[in-house]
This record gives sequence, structure tokens and C-alpha cells, in this order.
Amino acid sequence: MSSLVLMHYSIALTDGTMIESSFDDEPVEITMGDGDVTEGMELALYGLKEGDDQTLTLTAEQGFGIRDDDNISDMPLSDFPENLPPKVDQSYSFESLEGEEIPGTVLAIKDGFATIDFNHPLSGQEIVFRVQILGVNNAHADIEQ
Repeated sequence: MSSLVLMHYSIALTDGTMIESSFDDEPVEITMGDGDVTEGMELALYGLKEGDDQTLTLTAEQGFGIRDDDNISDMPLSDFPENLPPKVDQSYSFESLEGEEIPGTVLAIKDGFATIDFNHPLSGQEIVFRVQILGVNNAHADIEQ
């Protein structure tokens, strides 16, 4: 059984800097358990019902994870398309070995290499997660007999 949750949400830093918000736009619909939001955010949604409005401060682990130095790699500048040279602080979309798109940010360019940070930009930071639940639909999976 999975639940569809229709909600407004916002993500901000603890200093009040707003990262993203749906409150001035269309609400979003997520399917619990599908990875639409981080595990910590999903845990914050459990037990909420239509009409609930909740604001939580999530640790880095609950939000976008702890920064991991293993997620920083050097790439030869020759791996970048000629028409899209890397620039420091610029984010690019890369393809993983499994064919998935992953974002990375250029930290430095030196000696023919670009140092790329594949950590989520909000990793290592506490975030303030606000949700306003507009509706919950418990969808029952068909069970074959």
C-alpha cells in the first residue's frame, strides 16, 4: 500500500535563506516510498493528515546527507564538450556509469583537470522543512490470487 500526498512545501536554510517553495505555485504530489523526497523528509510526513501544517528542522543526515570527500573527483578538461568549457562554481549534469544523470559543481580548474563536487549542494547543512498537507490518498495495490 502506498500513499499519494498532495502538499505544499518549502526548504530553507536555518538562517532563513529560502531554497525552494511551492507555496506560491502549484502544490506537488509525491508517492510515499518512491524517493520523491529524502528519507528524512518522508519520515517527517508520516502520520500527517489533510490540513496539517508542520515545520521541522532536519539535520544534515535527515536532509541531503553529510558531505563526503569521496564524492569529489578530478576530470580531464578534454572530457568536457568544446562548446561547454567548465567554469568554477558552475553546475553541470553528468552521466554516471549506470547511465543516471547526476549533478556536479566545478570547484577548481588546474593543470588540465576540473575538480567536480558530486555532493548535493545542500549536503552537510541543517534545513528547515515546512509542509502543508492538502490531501492524502491511500492507494491499495491490486493483489493477484
